[in-house]
Amino acid sequence: MSNFDLVVIGGGPGGYVAAIRAAQLGLKVACVEGRGSLGGTCLNVGCIPSKALLTSSAKFAELKHLAVHGISTGEASLDIAAMMGRKDKIVGDLTKGISFLFKKNGVESIEGWASIPTPGQVLVKNGAGATVLTAKNILIATGSEPTPLPGIDFDETNILSSTGALTLSEVPDHLVVIGAGVIGLELGQVWSRLGAKVTVVEYLDRILPGLDSDIAKLAQRALTKRGLKFQLGRKLTGIEQTPTGLVLNLERIGKDTTEVLEADKVLIAVGRRPVTRGLGAEALGIERNDRGFISVDDRFMTSVPGIYAIGDCVPGPMLAHKAEEDGVACVEMLAGQPSHIDYNAVPAVVYTDPEVASVGATEDDLKTAGTEYISGKFSFMANSRARSSGETDGAVKILATPEGKLLGAHICGAHGGDLIAELVLALTKGASVEDISRTCHAHPALGEAVKEACLDVLGRAIHA
Repeated sequence: MSNFDLVVIGGGPGGYVAAIRAAQLGLKVACVEGRGSLGGTCLNVGCIPSKALLTSSAKFAELKHLAVHGISTGEASLDIAAMMGRKDKIVGDLTKGISFLFKKNGVESIEGWASIPTPGQVLVKNGAGATVLTAKNILIATGSEPTPLPGIDFDETNILSSTGALTLSEVPDHLVVIGAGVIGLELGQVWSRLGAKVTVVEYLDRILPGLDSDIAKLAQRALTKRGLKFQLGRKLTGIEQTPTGLVLNLERIGKDTTEVLEADKVLIAVGRRPVTRGLGAEALGIERNDRGFISVDDRFMTSVPGIYAIGDCVPGPMLAHKAEEDGVACVEMLAGQPSHIDYNAVPAVVYTDPEVASVGATEDDLKTAGTEYISGKFSFMANSRARSSGETDGAVKILATPEGKLLGAHICGAHGGDLIAELVLALTKGASVEDISRTCHAHPALGEAVKEACLDVLGRAIHA
């Protein structure tokens, strides 16, 4: 039996970052992970492999448009196995990197599946048997998994979760994506770029629920131009497997009509759910809400003293960077240091082409709350760098109080995930749109669109 100040269950972004920060603060720490490699969903079957495939597929798609630059190429060929090999190497290198960081910081990495038989103890089972760890504190960082639809099971061959969609050995003729959220759009665009016909089916009458609806419309227009087909306001009621493929039964929302859609692969991307099974949470009396998320207080403590939880298994944005900030804040408070997270200032990014990035309140939020606001927008079509690079789709949208305090910022456009960082900092530090508008941006740069959008809020746009 080994004694620790903190045992972290789960080696994903929140878990491994929490473990390293706790060790930096002088705590004796162990991190238990049963997957066989560190990094959790994000690194192994989520953020990192999907971005690797997005990058590879973007390069393949770009070959079709080089003639406008005066560049001629022969007919391009596609080697899916090599593309998947590159993705796997990136994942492998990064997981090894976390192991290196654990050794560097003195975190003990333990392979196995963990449960909590009683507060202060963690039971770890692996091929070598079972081990009991004792800990002053236990941190649950078990992350999330794809949510299936009732009556439709993932086989990862024809009916895919995001995990299966990252490992296809050939380009499907017709991929139907159920769910127009982040995961569905990113993976849908990967396979669309590589030659698949991709149809996105969404229950709601819009894509990217939760993000600013105005920006979502710009994204849908751009993605349609790039080949994705959308069928909105439709509910999947069943999938039939036939000798020639899959038949999807759809119900038109509010119209009492049905439709049939044929495909050879279906990606179910309707959201994610927390992974808490097998921990012993019920027996311990750890409270969870009606959606299965573990309830925690402002110090991330569960209803059982000494047991904490962070990341995707607690309420809040299901984002890797949010989990990391949770982990840092939790262990810093455990170590007696002040720490705080403003979830209103946590950005969200969709890594499609064009990218969609958001922080703070959306215009939909402000209207629903009856909050007074002013807004400004600047199109990338009027940005000189965007024109020179041929990346003119989308816009920057800024929302502020009538006095000019920044409330939210939303971007649809090239490198939006990088451009949003300036606005996250501004929101965190309480900067006004006047402050941002007075900041000198390099020229020619995409960041000038941020400045111009702030000037538009103030009625002083120069290039609009």
